[in-house]
Amino acid sequence: MHTVAVLALDGVIAFDLSTPIEVFGRTRLPDGRPAYRVRVCAAAAEVDAGAFALRAPYGLDALADADTVIVPGVADPTRPVPPEVIEALRRAAAAGTRIASVCAGALVLAATGLLDGLRATTHWAAAGLLAARHPHVDVDPDVLYVDNGQFLTSAGAAAGLDLCLYMIRRDHGSAVAADAARLSVMPLEREGGQAQFIVHTQPPAPGGAGLEPLLRWLEENAGRELGLDDIADRAGMSTRTLNRRFRDQLGTTPLQWLHRARIRRAQHLLETTPHSVDRIAGQVGFGSPTAFRDRFKRVVGTSPHAYRRAFRGTTERPELTKSFADSAMGG
Repeated sequence: MHTVAVLALDGVIAFDLSTPIEVFGRTRLPDGRPAYRVRVCAAAAEVDAGAFALRAPYGLDALADADTVIVPGVADPTRPVPPEVIEALRRAAAAGTRIASVCAGALVLAATGLLDGLRATTHWAAAGLLAARHPHVDVDPDVLYVDNGQFLTSAGAAAGLDLCLYMIRRDHGSAVAADAARLSVMPLEREGGQAQFIVHTQPPAPGGAGLEPLLRWLEENAGRELGLDDIADRAGMSTRTLNRRFRDQLGTTPLQWLHRARIRRAQHLLETTPHSVDRIAGQVGFGSPTAFRDRFKRVVGTSPHAYRRAFRGTTERPELTKSFADSAMGG
């Protein structure tokens, strides 16, 4: 079983700590078995978490035995990282362990030197500090998360959820990730390159609710040829207003959102049907199989055929299939 070790340092941000514990801990495979074993690790038996103290059942040596290590943020990101923590993270990296940071945890990870020469992100408010302290890290403050392969970083708060769901999807496929998203009451639709902090000229509807009917319609009609004018007509607004609403509420454009919805649907079909790639391209609304393959590889990072080989062997439970459909519909 895939082991996830969550590192708890003094001053750990409770939200950053609990997010991976809950998300990975509740993820189930299609046959009902747990997908992950979650362990909380620390340098000492008791950790000062500010408003409370916690006892970690595992020490730093458990990091090297994990398949994934999560590094949550700490309340004071200027606090020096203990040398034994730096060494433990380096040993885990040398063993090939995947290491991901949440929020200001990027400063902890950067202190090891493992992010040098790589693109990384963190909470927008800590991006300047990360860049100043670690000039060899290419800091991108405008995205939700960055995947460098072995090392991943995310922005703050809900972006930690996005990163966890992204890793679950990479590990076990879109249906398992969608089930985990549904348990977290989280949409499985925000891509890593989406802006993490948007200045609104007018407050958007909570959670993008003002666009929810349109998003549902787009999901239901993703297989059709739809242009920006078609979407604007359905929404009853000009294309300029439509683009502004999407930018304000979702941090993307209508067509980009539609393309991602089509790719999510294609992932599901590749996992659960024997349909050819060309047929799936048409089912999800791409007029050209070549255009579909190009878009799929840009979004998912691999070809449709390679994706199918990786996930085709999984047998889904009916409720997982329904969960994917519900999640894709914004449920």
